Amino acid sequence: MGEFDLIAAYFTRPVIRAALGVGDDCALLVPTPGMQLATSSDMLVEGRHFLSTVPPDRLGHKALAVNLSDLAACGARPLGFTLALALPRVDETFLAGFSRGLLALADTHGCELVGGDTTQGPLNICITVFGEVPPGQALLRSGARAGDDLYVSGTVGDARLALEAFRGTTPLTGGIFERVRLAMEQPAPRVGLGLALRGVASSAIDVSDGLLGDLGHILRRSGVGAVVDADALPRSADLAAQPIDVQRECGLAGGDDYELLFTAPPGQAGAVTLAARESGVPVTRIGRIEATPGLRLVDGRGAALPHTFGSFDHFKS
Repeated sequence: MGEFDLIAAYFTRPVIRAALGVGDDCALLVPTPGMQLATSSDMLVEGRHFLSTVPPDRLGHKALAVNLSDLAACGARPLGFTLALALPRVDETFLAGFSRGLLALADTHGCELVGGDTTQGPLNICITVFGEVPPGQALLRSGARAGDDLYVSGTVGDARLALEAFRGTTPLTGGIFERVRLAMEQPAPRVGLGLALRGVASSAIDVSDGLLGDLGHILRRSGVGAVVDADALPRSADLAAQPIDVQRECGLAGGDDYELLFTAPPGQAGAVTLAARESGVPVTRIGRIEATPGLRLVDGRGAALPHTFGSFDHFKS
């Protein structure tokens, strides 16, 4: 099977909203008149961002999910995406599973594949996603203000717990391992919540490299500080069953959660609750924004905790 046979067999579909899809030198997208185009790219490299043991359908899902999560953090509605895929060889079993997981998630969010590239090389997946958002309504990292409440969606920490199980540092029983592994390998992008938070949240980011590390981006861009209640972080029953130091490490520094971390003025608490209800995604208040730059970490009683938690860095082991 050659390059163009591969594309035709696994990645060519009729266009829905795009003016021109796969098969030409460029795809043509048609945003809704008056909307701004939002775009983001993410690359997944085997051994760096995913393990060789991940099932192909989950890998296809995750490759698109991490990009849709960026659109969610911006409050943008998905339009389409391109796929650049490097493969060591043509493996039709892999391609069937990968494309099935990828395109199933794309269909869920009305985001069509409109182009890309394939080549031979080490397994590497790069997706560029396109979305649209009304002018002035994009959620940004720079809008947090002193007094805002700090929220996170869903639960955090399971993906890191799965990684520690793979590393052999935290043994888990079969049922627990499979549940947290699913969280790591098949995250749910919070697109609906991001849309519902437009006009409600003052800033937002998705949790990809660790909650505290990603919060740091909001604090720097907004010129503010924050206090975070480490024990208020929403966690699954599987993570809650672990020792408290494991819970805190996974929840605060784990990464790969792809939940939304956002701020909103106290007066918007009701609107935040409504956004959570409308999108079907729970949200939890975990702290507040302060005027003094820096990050304070406290426990459930308000006692200070040492801030020794890091975050994922693509150029460090």
